[in-house]
Amino acid sequence: MPKNSKVTQREHSSEHVTESVADLLAHEEPVDYKRSVLNVTGETWDKQKDGEEELDAENRPAWNSKLQYILAQIGYSVGLGNVWRFPYLCQKNGGGAYLVPYLVLLIIIGLPLFFLELAVGQRIRRGSIGVWNYICPRLGGIGYASCLVCFFVGLYYNVIIGWSIFYFFKSFQYPLPWSECPIVKNGSVAVVETECERSSATTYFWYRETLDISDSISESGGLNWKMTLCLLVAWSLVGLAMIKGIQSSGKVMYFSSLFPYVVLVCFLVRGLLLRGAVDGIMHMFTPKLDKMLDPQVWREAATQVFFALGLGFGGVIAFSSYNKQDNNCHFDATLVSFINFFTSVLATLVVFAVLGFKANIMNEKCVVENAEKILGYLNTNVLSHDLIPPHVNFSHLTAKDYNEMYRVIMTVKEAHFKELGLDACLLEDELNKSVQGTGLAFIAFTEAMTHFPASPFWSVMFFLMLINLGLGSMIGTMSGITTPIIDTFKVRKEVFTVGCCIFAFVVGLIFVQRSGNYFVTMFDDYSATLPLTVVVILENIAVAWIYGTKKFMQELTEMLGFRPYQFYYYTWKYVSPICMAVLMTASIIQLGVSPPGYSAWIREEAAEKFLFYPTWAMAILISLIILASLPLPLVFILRQFHLVSDGSNALSVTYKKGRMMKDISNLEDNDETRFILSKVPSETPSPMPTHRSYLGPGSNSPMEMSSAPNGRYGSGYLLASTPESEL
Repeated sequence: MPKNSKVTQREHSSEHVTESVADLLAHEEPVDYKRSVLNVTGETWDKQKDGEEELDAENRPAWNSKLQYILAQIGYSVGLGNVWRFPYLCQKNGGGAYLVPYLVLLIIIGLPLFFLELAVGQRIRRGSIGVWNYICPRLGGIGYASCLVCFFVGLYYNVIIGWSIFYFFKSFQYPLPWSECPIVKNGSVAVVETECERSSATTYFWYRETLDISDSISESGGLNWKMTLCLLVAWSLVGLAMIKGIQSSGKVMYFSSLFPYVVLVCFLVRGLLLRGAVDGIMHMFTPKLDKMLDPQVWREAATQVFFALGLGFGGVIAFSSYNKQDNNCHFDATLVSFINFFTSVLATLVVFAVLGFKANIMNEKCVVENAEKILGYLNTNVLSHDLIPPHVNFSHLTAKDYNEMYRVIMTVKEAHFKELGLDACLLEDELNKSVQGTGLAFIAFTEAMTHFPASPFWSVMFFLMLINLGLGSMIGTMSGITTPIIDTFKVRKEVFTVGCCIFAFVVGLIFVQRSGNYFVTMFDDYSATLPLTVVVILENIAVAWIYGTKKFMQELTEMLGFRPYQFYYYTWKYVSPICMAVLMTASIIQLGVSPPGYSAWIREEAAEKFLFYPTWAMAILISLIILASLPLPLVFILRQFHLVSDGSNALSVTYKKGRMMKDISNLEDNDETRFILSKVPSETPSPMPTHRSYLGPGSNSPMEMSSAPNGRYGSGYLLASTPESEL
């Protein structure tokens, strides 16, 4: 043993030895065993290859700036759900009162779990597969399950971007093509299309011109070539944005993350200048406090928090893995979480300002139509002129005058009132017509925009915003697939990204059939909710209960330079797991109580109708849930019964700037002596990719653990049983 080594110095010193062998090894002068006589594995040293490995381990891609990273996280977490899901939930669940449970759950569930994912990604600097393989090998299936869920979500999410692309290009004409019903010739007579006349121009354009939808999921109807081309464009955009990793996607984020805010602010300013906008906003934020006591409201708020931040997908971990280790990820978590919340509120203001304007337009139309009915009844003496208040002027009839006239007629003609077929034309009824998802974006909002001055401009801006919101989320979702796969299996980034996009496009053709919208609904409802809930619960348990909350807090202290609040200790250890378990139970109950079905558009009736899924569709639905969850028990069983190596009790090394950093943190207690005396070595190199290991509570400096099978990034080595004199 070298004379200047710490171990030799301690042998000749009378000082009481209190340091463990692990501490001694951590401070021992580094030795490159691959190049030394201690290399007994028979592996020859390739200087060029070794240099490449050093460079690869050191030069992990990194964000160009903190701003680029923050915009990437915002672009990923702020998506289409903020625009068309949150406003609907807010209206449905008590208006302004809904913001209270949402904000509470954001603080006790969303923020801690978001911080947790940012921290583990930044610390270990690997994608979801590498992170959870390291923290708890038996729960390594978490990473694979996340990849599968990302794939399922990406399949249908990009279809929505394709729809937005179609509407975007259709917006470059005046008048907008969905502003009026088409005229068809029936012989020599021109008539309005029946399906359109019985519904509305925007509804007809969505279901017939865009989707050309079939009457049920069982009627495929063949491919819709227009939507197929739009889907191809959508996947091409995603592929181009992702092909160079964060070097390309990071630059895209400057536009895709910021542009939606420009559009939302423009729409808010324009919306507030419209007649009736204040009615919509007042209706939106009038609190219904009794709703706060409804458990269903809290369940839906928790689900929205969960999906709004992108928890469990792996995108958050992937993005944070490209950070420097001293980055303040606590600040990032807080900033992104609350930007997400305020974006949802901003989008809600915009949506209900515009819907308030639309409600006033529709209410005025209702008043005019019913006033004509009343005039007809007056002219045919069905109604007496004495029933009409003297101040009412039919040529300038206001909603207030009509409501007064309506109440008088209803009181006097109570027995035969229903036969008159008059509507109340209440603004409140129009505002209560809640819409969400595609119904909000492609029907309600598009109808409102037809009444805007310069409507094509606003339509172009709106759908360009949807494309950018979707693209930002898709980049994060695809990163949840590409980053862990590339980290783990060392495939070429460009080849894998292109291959993944082509494969996803081919599989995604199921969504551009005439029945494709029904498959989008199925995947949206069932492919992610339950598997992701299980994934996040296991993430929480792996860190808080298996790795250890105290140890994790100490790691954060060393990484951040300050100790996070005790609030996180209790939320990670107790509050979040309990809340997530309750949410999972409620989701299972909801799946059991709600009949699995979908809203089909029936052409003959020109209306939606709820239909149950057929048996074969139920089989697909169940398979989606099982397939997304399958890696969790599969990896656990394989590693529990040692059918595959989990890398435990393996000594691995990594090279860093010419120095070998040892990791002995996973040696058993009695392995320390064996290692020093070169007796019984650890048996196999770690199968895990290069990453920074978590430190124990007594460690003073970060150690790095590295190796792929056969020492891809480092050198897993065995020490022969030789006498100590031979060292």
